[in-house]
Amino acid sequence: MKISGITLKRGTAMDKILAGAIGSDIHTAGILNFLNLARKEGYEGVYIGNVLGIDKLLDSIKEISPDIIAISYRLGGESCRELLRELRTALEREGIEKKMIFGGTVETARVARESGMFDRVFDGSESIEEVINYLRGRDEARGTVEYPQELLERIAFKEPFPLIRHHIGLQTLEETELAVKELAQSRLLDIISLAPDQNCQQWFFHPENMVRSEDGAGGAPFRKREDFERMYEASRRGNYPLVRSYSGTRELLKFSLLFKETLNNAWAAIPLTWYSRLDGRSDRELLEAIRENQSAIAWNAGKGIPVEINEAHQWALRYCHDAIEVTMAYLAALTAKRLGVKVYVAQYMMNTPPGISPSMDIAKSLAKKEMIESLKSENFIPVTMVRPGLMSFPADPHMSMGQLVSSLFTASYLQPQIVHVVAYCEATKRATPAEIIESVKMVKQAMSEARKGLPDFSKDDKIERHKEFLKNESATILEAMETIKISSLTSPETIYAAINAGILDAPGLRKMSVAKGRTMTATIDGATFAVDENNEVIDEKIRLRKLGILTLE
Repeated sequence: MKISGITLKRGTAMDKILAGAIGSDIHTAGILNFLNLARKEGYEGVYIGNVLGIDKLLDSIKEISPDIIAISYRLGGESCRELLRELRTALEREGIEKKMIFGGTVETARVARESGMFDRVFDGSESIEEVINYLRGRDEARGTVEYPQELLERIAFKEPFPLIRHHIGLQTLEETELAVKELAQSRLLDIISLAPDQNCQQWFFHPENMVRSEDGAGGAPFRKREDFERMYEASRRGNYPLVRSYSGTRELLKFSLLFKETLNNAWAAIPLTWYSRLDGRSDRELLEAIRENQSAIAWNAGKGIPVEINEAHQWALRYCHDAIEVTMAYLAALTAKRLGVKVYVAQYMMNTPPGISPSMDIAKSLAKKEMIESLKSENFIPVTMVRPGLMSFPADPHMSMGQLVSSLFTASYLQPQIVHVVAYCEATKRATPAEIIESVKMVKQAMSEARKGLPDFSKDDKIERHKEFLKNESATILEAMETIKISSLTSPETIYAAINAGILDAPGLRKMSVAKGRTMTATIDGATFAVDENNEVIDEKIRLRKLGILTLE
């Protein structure tokens, strides 16, 4: 398998594994599961059964001559200790020296570790990912792995598992630094996203404008270059995660340079239209903001930094209809390609707006994905990232846990290369390492179950019809933009004009400085449509004719 020219190789540190359960142990599930994983990684697995006496095990070793001996025992610590003494004596007597692996319970695994006989001991608490990494020759438990520090290489390193991302930004720098250290040491996250407070995002380069009473509001109070360097240094442990930061809401070009130099920024997240007077997160005029945002995208592209244009879900958060969201996902990707971005992080936010059904969520995501990936080339590589929508999280923590798990179980169908986990507690409070670690473990288990096999949702008639409907509606919106375009479809002037004319619109933009905000939407049968005054669904041709875009037949 290849991604962007990188060959993904199976790890085959050894060729042949002999495996069985010793003593009076009849349990076979664990050892057989281990052999199945080993075979998928290119090993030859030889299972010799259970209830194995030491003499029978030795006879099998002599006959088969394996590279690795894998034994299992689950029946108790003291009996395990005696069996391992007997095994050691027999191996020394016969002059057999082989790499050995042990699998058992926490109790028997402790005895196996104490014996010093085994290269690796598994006690059942390990994830499948950890077992596969061992089989690939990556002994993470001993800290001997070199972790790639570029996005595509890290994706290749983790295949078939997605990279796991979470954000962190606590009230103080000290708390945030300790959290980064703990998260890196846990080895559960591949990407740590730093979350600066709003003072930082808006006024980092003009600290005199900061409102001091709001220090730490919504994120960590980064105030100088050294603060970011400090966080990067804190991450240099454990699995050495990639590090990135939320972008600023103004002067994005300066932030891009800062993050490259201090964080080796894993990728830049920059909107097309937001952080402007469109959403009030900055006082930038909309056209000025689009121009500045595109300049920042082009700068990152020129430096070879991957880019995410976090655009489409911002429209969904303002209750646009699905066709607008699909259009903005495509328009963002097209802009990135034209501005020279090579690695494009395409984010798919699920459950947004909250009334969407899982089937319609998949339909909308597939429409986006097919349109984005139609742009794929040797010089434009889309990377799929999924995340749950925070708007859908209930305040009750246990209900929120259920929402997190169900959301990313469904999103597994999109075969993500990155999973942006949002901790279950974030509907009510910012996440600490404890909640982040709990949430990541839940998500890993949900996606592990999904990996066993999901239905092919693309074969569902309702999903297929809605996906094609959205692609066609999006084509109509893009056609309307062509009729008013200035220079090109993705120029700042064209995008500005499309918003000004109401071609790109959402109810949540009503009374904003430039957007029309006249489009009405409703969630019907799990999907969000444009509707008329009678709450009847209208297609894009009707909606756009009402705006005076009369060239559409």
